[in-house]
Amino acid sequence: MLAMITTTKLDLTGLKCPLPALKTRKALKALRPGDRLEVHCTDPLAVIDIPNLLTEMGERLESTERDDDRIVFVIEKAQAATI
Repeated sequence: MLAMITTTKLDLTGLKCPLPALKTRKALKALRPGDRLEVHCTDPLAVIDIPNLLTEMGERLESTERDDDRIVFVIEKAQAATI
């Protein structure tokens, strides 16, 4: 049986650094490998903080989109490491 991949939306508009990165980290920890997280931010520093966080955590940034003052990140939770 195939597992369902889910996309969770996280609205962090209006929050300032470091809250978008901290809340993104917390949300990613709750996801299953392969699930996606769509993060909506307005903090201009998020374009630096969130990609750095994902590199640190080993997660995959699928896309970043900007329109006006909103930034949308689509992140894929990394597959569990195999030994």
